[in-house]
Amino acid sequence: MAASTNPVHLFGIRHHGPGCARSLVKALEALQPDGLLIEGPPEADSLLALAGAEGMEPPVALLLYAPEAPKYAAFYPFAEFSPEWQAIRYALRQGVPVQFMDLPQTHALALAKEREAIEATLSTTTLGESGGEGDEPDLRHDPLGWLGQAAGYGGGEEWWEHTVEQRQDGEHLFAAIAEALTAVRAETPPLTDPFEARREILREAFMRKTIRAAQKQGRERIAVVCGAWHVPALAQMPSVSADNELLKGLPKLKVEATWIPWTYERLAAASGYRAGIDAPAWYEHLWRRGGRADPAVWFARVARLLREAQMDCSSAHIIECVRLTEALAAMRDRPAPGLAEMLEAAQTVLTTGEDGPLRLIRRDLLVGRRFGAIAEGAPTVPLQRDLEQRQKTLRLKVSATQETLELDLRKDNDLTRSQFLYRLRLLRIPWGKVTEARGGKGTFREIWALQWQPEFALAVIEAAPYGNTVAEAATALAQRTATEAADLPTLTDLVNQLLLADLPEALTVAMRELESRAALTGDVPQLMAAIPPLAQVSRYSDVRKTDAAQVLHVLDSLVIRVCIGLAMACQALDDDAAATMTGQIRALHNAIKLADRPDHHEAWRNTLRQVADASGVHDQVRGVAARLLLDDYSAADDTADRMSRALSRGVAPEAAAAWLEGFLSDGGAILVHDNVLFGLVDQWVTGLNMDHFTQVLPLVRRTFATFPAPARRQIGERVKRESSNVGLAESSIGGAQDWDLARAEALIPALKLILGR
Repeated sequence: MAASTNPVHLFGIRHHGPGCARSLVKALEALQPDGLLIEGPPEADSLLALAGAEGMEPPVALLLYAPEAPKYAAFYPFAEFSPEWQAIRYALRQGVPVQFMDLPQTHALALAKEREAIEATLSTTTLGESGGEGDEPDLRHDPLGWLGQAAGYGGGEEWWEHTVEQRQDGEHLFAAIAEALTAVRAETPPLTDPFEARREILREAFMRKTIRAAQKQGRERIAVVCGAWHVPALAQMPSVSADNELLKGLPKLKVEATWIPWTYERLAAASGYRAGIDAPAWYEHLWRRGGRADPAVWFARVARLLREAQMDCSSAHIIECVRLTEALAAMRDRPAPGLAEMLEAAQTVLTTGEDGPLRLIRRDLLVGRRFGAIAEGAPTVPLQRDLEQRQKTLRLKVSATQETLELDLRKDNDLTRSQFLYRLRLLRIPWGKVTEARGGKGTFREIWALQWQPEFALAVIEAAPYGNTVAEAATALAQRTATEAADLPTLTDLVNQLLLADLPEALTVAMRELESRAALTGDVPQLMAAIPPLAQVSRYSDVRKTDAAQVLHVLDSLVIRVCIGLAMACQALDDDAAATMTGQIRALHNAIKLADRPDHHEAWRNTLRQVADASGVHDQVRGVAARLLLDDYSAADDTADRMSRALSRGVAPEAAAAWLEGFLSDGGAILVHDNVLFGLVDQWVTGLNMDHFTQVLPLVRRTFATFPAPARRQIGERVKRESSNVGLAESSIGGAQDWDLARAEALIPALKLILGR
């Protein structure tokens, strides 16, 4: 049963393997140990009792972090079917002393900090030459999976499932695992990464030290539960002095520990978790079914899932899936159907060539959506307690899956919810993300997509030094961000967030910084980028009940300074800089429209005229300025003159192309429906003689090629419709009504003479 002699019994397991967990529980019941050592962080020994407390629902994880530098942290996840979790629960039920035995995180995190400092001093080339984990064989990361591939299975998961997870008799499992891993380790080359090599040696040295300490306590039946890879290193113990020498003088960091909820998504290998498994929900199914896959039960769950998603799945489908699964297992000489057979049957019978049903099955029945819960009594920082209390008060559900939350900001509770979610974003906890509203466009409506991630627990700890409540911490962190902001756009974005979060104290600090920075900078593009976020206050001031007076004061000064300096800032731009400036001018134009202040409109109109008519300004920028004047300031006559000058025969083709690109840079949809714009372009094109038309045709094609295909088709259809009535195009720009017919008739005799009629 065990892979060592008494009093120490080694149980090498695969992390999160239900077959190992089931066999381990049986082995522990047979052994009746008087001491249990488990691979894990010793700093969390005091938290082990909570594993058996009411309200503790896996998946959960131990979080170890350095309070003074929370970015140095480690997670130890557990699922219901994790062997370590079942060993802990067994010890708590039987009253057996249990403790963790891995290298303390006080040393492990300090070593990680040391490594980061050393790597920061080395060049990328040096690090590449030293080698790293990416160059190592996958034996250490998943040795049992490697054995599965060597046995001829399609992958390690498939082999492990058939040989271990569905195994009903686990009596000799651990001896076989020890024997196999001893052979694997003997064939594995040493790690070339010196940091990883040292870490592995130190971990196993500390495990041996912990085992010796348990023996000194007089334990006669010590059960050691560890990753299978470590079993050979613990079976043959070197001298005490050798291990003590290795562990002497290790660096230290102050470390604290707590329990946090975890998710199956984060337990899966696809999340990047090194000890992850491919299908956590499938392993839960195996655990609860006693290791038997039971195709009928699993396919019944598949049917329920597909029907809830409005997908076709009849009883006949399920019967055929079960039959095909059993046939595949028999054909492959498997002891029982496994996940590979079930997925193949589902793909053959249920998907009918579509990938949607299989993606749904993988998401919900293989990976799963389970979200754990923590029992009362787990250590938390005051900020975490306030966060949880606010979640309950505001009735905000914490979920591992994405939930949609629709808010009506005219309601006090919904407004408070919105402010709370924005405050969390200021704390770098992006629990919610605002999505585009469906339907109405009123500013009172917000739609959020909420999805809680386990890593947010660490973000809460990182924010804890700033305050004991969400409001206090968000205010303090925002004030620090304001004083450390590198540029104006960062500050204006912060101001925007503070208005949304309703944090007036932090807003005052941010506005003071913004005003002083804006007064000192002469960078017009930076000033332009600072205006759009501030213009948003035009809607927050009434719907969100915020006082926007101080923001509007700064907005006024920024608009005036931009209007004064924009024409000069647009001089001597290259093509890339002109494209960037074009986008900034459009964004600023929209912001001024949103703010809707009369003095801004007048100053901006004059500025656009200067840019559109100035020499030395890039033609693309002049084109967009002319277009904005046409759209919002009814400058049709001036625009026709500008177009004529910019696209005349004397203008270089490259300059004409740039002007036209700026003028029509918003796509073709408006050109289809705007009579004035269509008339201007149509009048210009039809007024060209053949030679000039041939010259500008490539320019027009280049611009129109950027339009979507439907827009190009609609433009062509409109030209075809109106080609029989030239007067309609002329009337669209107000020309036909203004003609002096008497003067026109006076030209007829001269025209007859010229034409010889």
